[in-house]
Amino acid sequence: MARAMRKNRFTAGISSVAWGMRAVALILLAASVARLTLPARSGESAPMSSPVQFSNVTAVAKANIYFDGKVVSHTLLLAGGEKKTLGVIFPGTFHFGTDKAERMEIIAGECSVKLDGQTEVHKYAVGTAFEVPAKSGFDIVVTDGGCEYVCSFLG
Repeated sequence: MARAMRKNRFTAGISSVAWGMRAVALILLAASVARLTLPARSGESAPMSSPVQFSNVTAVAKANIYFDGKVVSHTLLLAGGEKKTLGVIFPGTFHFGTDKAERMEIIAGECSVKLDGQTEVHKYAVGTAFEVPAKSGFDIVVTDGGCEYVCSFLG
């Protein structure tokens, strides 16, 4: 039994490293593309140009890891003082609370979101975004693959 426990701890360590490596790969992918213009889905707002490269930023190397590695992001500090996170959400159902208002731009994959205090669930895919009020929260569901995002902190 002790041997199995050691193996599980070792496996868990590899799993955490693998999640972190995927997040680093996400950042490197984002840094390799200048800009990507993405079409809107039917019923969504006009197409948006989602930045996937950020110049003159400080990247925080320490990952933000939530829900046992199912959600991983890295923080970018822009020259003007603005803060963003780049992240990936793997399949699952999660709830996030917000201190500041946030804008979540989906840059790969898709998700379903229900804002706190609302009953409607909205689907978001590449090229779409949603905003969450300050001091609020949202439920997010990813069912297949992963959902990559850029989170901007508003106000």
